[in-house]
Amino acid sequence: MASRSEKTPLLGQHGNQGPAATKLKPAVAGFQSEEDDLSSLCDVDITEAQKKDKQLYAKFEGPSSGSHLSGALGTSSGSTTAVDSKRRKPFHYSSVPTYLTDDGKIEHAVDEKTAATFNRYRYYSRLAGSPGQRNNTLEIPDHVLPPFLLSVELPFKDKEGKQGSIVTIFSIWNTMMGTSLLSMPWAIQQAGFLMGLFLLVAMAGLTLYTCYRVVKSVQRLESGGKMLEFSDVCREYLGRPGEYAAIFFSLAALLGAMVVYWVLMSNFMYSSVSFIYGRVLGLESTENDTICAVDLPGGNGEAWQNVNMTIIDRDDATETMFAKVWSKTHTVPLFLCILVFPLMNFKSPTFFTKFNALGTLSVLYLIIFISVQAFRFGGFHLDFNNPRSKHYAAFFSGRFPAFSGLLSLGFFIHNAISSILRAQSHPEHNGRDMTIAYVLVAVTYTFVGVMFYSTFPLRKDCLADNLLDNFSHSDVLAFTARLFLLFQMVTLFPLLVFIFRIQCLDPLFKSAYPSWKHVLVLNLILMTVAVLFAVFLPQIGTIIRFSGAFCGLAYIFTLPCVVYLLELRQQGRLTWYIVAIHACIIAIGLANFIAQFFLL
Repeated sequence: MASRSEKTPLLGQHGNQGPAATKLKPAVAGFQSEEDDLSSLCDVDITEAQKKDKQLYAKFEGPSSGSHLSGALGTSSGSTTAVDSKRRKPFHYSSVPTYLTDDGKIEHAVDEKTAATFNRYRYYSRLAGSPGQRNNTLEIPDHVLPPFLLSVELPFKDKEGKQGSIVTIFSIWNTMMGTSLLSMPWAIQQAGFLMGLFLLVAMAGLTLYTCYRVVKSVQRLESGGKMLEFSDVCREYLGRPGEYAAIFFSLAALLGAMVVYWVLMSNFMYSSVSFIYGRVLGLESTENDTICAVDLPGGNGEAWQNVNMTIIDRDDATETMFAKVWSKTHTVPLFLCILVFPLMNFKSPTFFTKFNALGTLSVLYLIIFISVQAFRFGGFHLDFNNPRSKHYAAFFSGRFPAFSGLLSLGFFIHNAISSILRAQSHPEHNGRDMTIAYVLVAVTYTFVGVMFYSTFPLRKDCLADNLLDNFSHSDVLAFTARLFLLFQMVTLFPLLVFIFRIQCLDPLFKSAYPSWKHVLVLNLILMTVAVLFAVFLPQIGTIIRFSGAFCGLAYIFTLPCVVYLLELRQQGRLTWYIVAIHACIIAIGLANFIAQFFLL
C-alpha cells in the first residue's frame, strides 16, 4: 500500500490564506478507521514548507517510521510505513497562541519546547480515548502544562484598573486644591464679601462648563481607540497652531504653579528655621499672636495676642547677623536651590508620586487649623455698616478682578481632566462626578476664605495673600502647618518639573529625556525664573491672579468654546444664540485678563 503526500504547504486556521491552503491527504491510506483522528501527522515536505513560511510548522523532529504509531493503534502495518521513508512532522495546531508581527508574519507566542509539549499532550489525549474509558496513564502532569492553558482568577470585581465615582470625585478635588487655598481670605477682601461669594459661584459654573466641553471633545475623538489629550483635539480642529497654543498655555500654567511653589517654599523654610532659631536661643515670644501683614516683609506692624486687643510694637532697631544671613527674600530662595535642584534632575518621578496623599492631608490640616484659630479669635468680627469700624467689611470692592483671576487658576484642571476621567469605570457619570467635584472645591474655598475673613480680629486690609503670614513665627500651630506644607511642596515640585519637561521636550525632541544636558539646561532655566520671582516679586496673590487670568483666557474660556463651535458647524447644528453665548464666555475671559493690569 503506497502512501502519497501533497507538496503544497498547509497553513491551518490562520485566516484566509488564499491558494496557500489546501486539503490534507491521509498519512497512510490503510488507516481510515474511526481511530484515524490523528490528523496531526501529514506528509508535508519540510524543505518546501520552510521556504514558503518557516513560522507555520513546528520545528521538532518526528519519527522516521510509523512503527510506534502502528503499535499505538493496535495494527501491524510496519511494512506499510516502511515503504514511506519520508519524514513525518506533527501538524501545527492553531490553538497554540500566535500573533501577527508588524511585517505581516505569524509568530508563536510560546517557545518551541512549549509548543512541542502541547502537541504531545494533544496527541496523548487522542490515544487515551473517550473520557469515560481513559485512565490517568497517558495524562500529562499538571506541572508540565504550558502556561497559556492556565487562567488565574483574582478576587477583584474590577479587572481593568478602573475607578469608581467616589475615587474620581476626590481625585479631581485633590488635584484642584492647591496654593490658591492660602489666598482665599485675601481674595475675598479684594473683591468684597458679597462680590466674593458671587464670583466663587459664577467662576465655578463657568469653569465647570468649559471643562465639560473639554471632556466631551476628547471623548468624541477617542472613539477610535486612541488616547488623546485636549491639545490633540485642538490640532484636529485648529491645526498645528491650535495644538501649540494649547501646549503653550498649559506650560504657562505649570510655570506659574512652580513659581508660586518656590515663593511659598522660601516663605515656609524661612519661618520654620526662624521658629527653631528663636526657640533654641529663647528670642521668640511663646505667645500665639496674629499680626497685620500690611507692613510685611519689613517686619513692622501690629499684632493681636489671644483675645486681648493688645498692640505690640514689633519694630526691631538692630539687625542681627542671623537676620542678614537668613533673609526671606534675599538669601532663603538661594538656599532652597541646594535642597530642591538635585530632586529636579531625577529621570523618573516614581518616588515622589508616593507622597500625593499629602495633598489631601494638608488641606484637612488647614481646615482644622482655621477652625481652631476661628475659635481662638472669639467669633465673627464683621461690621457691614460703619466704614470707620476696625472690623468693617465691604460688600463690594472695585478690585474684584483680583479674585476672578485667582479663581481662574483655582478652578483650573482642564489640562489634566481627560487623564483622570479615562480611568472612570462608568463614563456616563462623568458630568455628574465633575459637578460634584467642582461643588466640593467651591465649598472648600468658601469655608476657608469666609471663615478666616469673618473671624480675623484685625482690620480686613491686614490680611496677607498667604494666610499663614498673619501668624508670627512663634505660633506652634502655624509652624506645624508651614513645616507640613514645606515637605509636601518639596516632594511635589519635582512632579511639576517632570510634567513640564514632558510637555516641553517631547514635542521638540520626540523624547521626554533627550539627554542629561537638555534636562539640566531646562531645569536651570526653570529654577532661575522661580528664584527671580521669589526675590523680586514674592507676592503669591499677584502671581496667581496673573497666571490664572493669562492661562484661563486660552485654556478655560477660548479654546474649549472655539472647538465646540467648530464641532457644531461640522454637524450642521450651529445656531446664532449658541455663538452669542460662547462669544460672551470668551469676552469674559479677555476682560478678566485685561483687568489684572489695572490693579497694579
